[in-house]
Amino acid sequence: MKKILTIAGSDCSGGAGIQADIKTITVHKMYAMSAITALTAQNTTGVYGIMEASPEFVKQQLDCIFTDIRPDAVKIGMVSNSAIITVIADKLAEYKAKNIVVDPVMVSTSGSRLLSADATDALLKRLLPLGTVITPNIPEAEVLCGLDIESADDMLRAAEKIAQTVPGAILIKGGHLTDDASDLLYSNGKTVWFRGDKVDNPNTHGTGCTLSSAIACNLAAGFSLEKSVENAKAYITGALKAGLDIGRGSGPLDHTYAI
Repeated sequence: MKKILTIAGSDCSGGAGIQADIKTITVHKMYAMSAITALTAQNTTGVYGIMEASPEFVKQQLDCIFTDIRPDAVKIGMVSNSAIITVIADKLAEYKAKNIVVDPVMVSTSGSRLLSADATDALLKRLLPLGTVITPNIPEAEVLCGLDIESADDMLRAAEKIAQTVPGAILIKGGHLTDDASDLLYSNGKTVWFRGDKVDNPNTHGTGCTLSSAIACNLAAGFSLEKSVENAKAYITGALKAGLDIGRGSGPLDHTYAI
């Protein structure tokens, strides 16, 4: 059985964070492990509190995992400060982790900022360069490249700019654009578009977490990066089309729709 590690925050309402990751990994018939970077008090209407883990405790979690059940892929989500980012980067390098998917979580679906301003530099310099692929959405890509993104051409320019400092592949998710939900994969100067129409579903809580975890699962299964993104996009599209509707705000996906 393939083993997947998610390094992320906990969502007590179950729609995003490690809860979404574990559901996604389990549905892919893989073994899920987690190193928790923060506890959050949140639900479909917003984020109401964050309690960060200490960098030392994150380090202990990672040591326990890598020295016993080595992961075949690693997904990284919410990392809220520079000290935690540094610990994660050091440990991934120490253990020579592979198939690393970094979802640069900066803002929640509900608009709450999840990454402190002083951590952005550490994210850029320490963590993103370790990624096999990073998966920013439009607002996150704008932060990373310093450009406004309002079109497909803008997405390409953003990817080229981010690639100047990030050696791995870049998947810019186009769901925030008004016309469609096409995603751009940019790797070593090669461009691949994954076309898709927007699913008419306002319940998108945890979509970024789910997609990045699905990519990690597919990489662990031995698929190419391009095929991994294609499979993960198909999975999340199905989870959206299933039309789960719970909670008073932007609700979660139906992670188990295919079971």
